Amino acid sequence: MLRILGNFAAVMTAALLLPTGIAFSAESAHWSYSGRTGPAQWGSMEEEYKTCATGKLQSPIDIRDDVAKRAGLPPIRFDYQPSVLKIIDNGHTVQIDYDPGSFITAGEKRYELVLFHFHKPSEEKLNGKSYPMVAHLVHKAPDGKLGVIAVLLSTGNANPLIDTLWKKLPKKKETESIVNGVKINVADLLPKDRGYYTFAGSLTTPPCSENVTWFVLKHPTSVSTDEVARFSRLYPMNARPIQPLNGREVKASN
Repeated sequence: MLRILGNFAAVMTAALLLPTGIAFSAESAHWSYSGRTGPAQWGSMEEEYKTCATGKLQSPIDIRDDVAKRAGLPPIRFDYQPSVLKIIDNGHTVQIDYDPGSFITAGEKRYELVLFHFHKPSEEKLNGKSYPMVAHLVHKAPDGKLGVIAVLLSTGNANPLIDTLWKKLPKKKETESIVNGVKINVADLLPKDRGYYTFAGSLTTPPCSENVTWFVLKHPTSVSTDEVARFSRLYPMNARPIQPLNGREVKASN
């Protein structure tokens, strides 16, 4: 899961560095997905990144049905509204910053959608299976805690929302493009069946801060092989390896 950029990051940094570590300073060391700045090195690159190596609630994980506990979890209530398209290639992924006013409610907790972005292949696995891509929908609760919806993306039919995003990719990295006249609705990424797994986890990028609640949807959304290939031209691989479960409880909706 990538850092929040743009206006949201500026506001969060000005207010405080969130306990989740979602705001970054400009001086933070550059990290990547391979080599001397890859995931195995993140924990030693900066003092603020040490949780990447020492944390016990790290994400992503491999979710196993023989470990996940069936629980009477309430359905996640999605209340997503259209947003003006604000898109950025931030050097680690393609990210879409979302207009205020869209929410999920999980149990008694409400989170506001802040942004979504993509990884290839999926960071999460289900019973050892990886998917071609995943979308992470990042939400923030009033107490500053994060709730992330992971939507697995499987190849099949084209997805009109993804097609729109790829057509509007900025030509310059790290420069947000606000596409006037184009509105999107992230609800178009959701599968019809919204059963889910949930567990305590972390950001999947430095500083790997914990205190993130994950909601991984059980069923994937379809994207075309061409849509995956178009993302791959920018980011052939931008997924953190699977992390140890360390005895965490994973709950599954019925």
